[in-house]
Amino acid sequence: MAANPTALAESPAPVNHFARLTGIFFSPKETFADIAARPTWIVPTIVLVLFTIIACVSLNQRMDWRQFMTQQIEHDSRSADLSAEQKEQRIEAGAKYAPIFTYVFGIPAPLVLVLLVAGVLLGIYNLTAGANLNYSTALGIVSHAYLPTVVSTVLFLLVLFLKPPGTFNLDNPVATNLGVLVPEDAPKWLMKLGMSIDIFSFWILMLIAVGFAATNPKKLPFSKSLTIAGVSWAIFVLVRVGWAWIFS
Repeated sequence: MAANPTALAESPAPVNHFARLTGIFFSPKETFADIAARPTWIVPTIVLVLFTIIACVSLNQRMDWRQFMTQQIEHDSRSADLSAEQKEQRIEAGAKYAPIFTYVFGIPAPLVLVLLVAGVLLGIYNLTAGANLNYSTALGIVSHAYLPTVVSTVLFLLVLFLKPPGTFNLDNPVATNLGVLVPEDAPKWLMKLGMSIDIFSFWILMLIAVGFAATNPKKLPFSKSLTIAGVSWAIFVLVRVGWAWIFS
């Protein structure tokens, strides 16, 4: 029997995941319009996880965890009352378990981040803009919007392998934020604030705004989407800095 031309015309074209992965960097508006029409999120999330695995393995190969833990204890005011023996015990325990924690908490981090951020932003956009989106669409937008972290990871690896062992700053490894201008003896909350003002954070923020605007450009123009994303980010930074101030 001959194929039905109408059915063939209406059948959706296969998703070109590679075009989406690269399009985020070169044509984000068109790429997010395609994602909004046919949401996918598994492939970009796998890419994020793979690069995180590479970063975790490389970090454990190059990092002197004992030296790192020693520096952390020396700079922690709460360790001032500890005896030398107690400090040594903490250093030994930290050096022993830090490589394990790197894998346990580091590898699933991209997946948890995508699931969490997508859920939060879905609620915010639906409540404040009446976007009427579903979770799969939010997942597609957020997972692709976080792809610039791949570039950040590459920079992380370059710094990790180019710097001599023992000189790597794990707290702020890629100097793409204002945290590099904050003195080492400054309060922790000020360092957190400086680190929040980051090139990659703004890049991701812009992509999120473009992505959600692409779902309904008439009802949700880019300016409104950017305002919602920007205010949400500012609240997150405020909570992060406030948390650091309380426990500093």
